[in-house]
Amino acid sequence: MQELGELADRSPAPSVSRAIELLEYLADNSTAPVGLTELARGIGAARSSTRNICGALELGGLIQHRDGGYQLGRRLVEFGGAYLSSFDQLGEFYRACAESSDLARELVQVAILDGTDVLYVARHEGRAPLHLSARIGDRFPAASTAVGNALLSPLSDGEVRLRYAGAGAFEASPARGTRNVEELIVQLGAVRDRGFAVDYGGMHPAVTGVAAVVPETVSAPRFAVGVSLIARRPDEFDLARYGKAVRIVAAQIAVPARRA
Repeated sequence: MQELGELADRSPAPSVSRAIELLEYLADNSTAPVGLTELARGIGAARSSTRNICGALELGGLIQHRDGGYQLGRRLVEFGGAYLSSFDQLGEFYRACAESSDLARELVQVAILDGTDVLYVARHEGRAPLHLSARIGDRFPAASTAVGNALLSPLSDGEVRLRYAGAGAFEASPARGTRNVEELIVQLGAVRDRGFAVDYGGMHPAVTGVAAVVPETVSAPRFAVGVSLIARRPDEFDLARYGKAVRIVAAQIAVPARRA
């Protein structure tokens, strides 16, 4: 959230910006009603103008007055529901990639988990088309890909073992891929510690993948975002940079269903 008062200082409509700041302040202090004096101090506005803003927001159902203070109103739930119904995760993925200084010119993909495979459902091509990585609709073993490891990482070790209990679960993996479920569990522990997954040539020796899982939402299926770095071996600095970049995009395309 922007520093309180900063938005209104730069806004062509200061009263609207103050109203936004007021709503943000109430959201950040939602455990009990906030009194008018505290609210005015919190947003850096005069008590009289704060009272006027509260009156307008209360008339619109955006806040409510109770127990001597103000709280967020129920109409915000209606607005939130309308926004969520229009939220397009894959459309947001393309926008977020185009705006990312680290990913705009890279090959970035979105995948979902299907059993022990990943299925690629979106692809941002920042440069000329690259044919060494998965296309939309391609399916690969989850254990051998960064997006697959990212998608498996929220599962417990027991859930991973159960998922790979079938005979031949690793037979489709390339020779350089993960050989068994115990190796995979070790890999997933590293993903959880690092916050993103990395594979060095898991599906192709010339491709290094870096991926992050989209934070859990009420929608299904769960997505992972991965960047494919072609014909280069990134150092630890690059891995951290791309890991941060895919985590940012993953957070941006998560359906904002709940406020933490």
